[in-house]
Amino acid sequence: MALVVKRGGDPAKGLASLRSMAALGTIVSQDLYGDFEAEARKRLGARDPEDWPILAAALALGCPIWTEDTDFFGCGVATWTSASIGSFLGQ
Repeated sequence: MALVVKRGGDPAKGLASLRSMAALGTIVSQDLYGDFEAEARKRLGARDPEDWPILAAALALGCPIWTEDTDFFGCGVATWTSASIGSFLGQ
């Protein structure tokens, strides 16, 4: 919630939003994306090697990444920022 406060948001609304989004998602295990570890690490290079599970999951699922982290830009997977999602949803 520190990021919500830092950006001038209401922590209670932020938590409610996160809970709503969590209900729409599915937690996946490394069994699903583990085969993509080497490719994800290669694509990230030295930018932020600890982010490899996120990129590997996106590669395994064939889906974009919702992020504010520029380390994912140029990794060969579409990325969406909160602002672009808000624009897409007309908010």
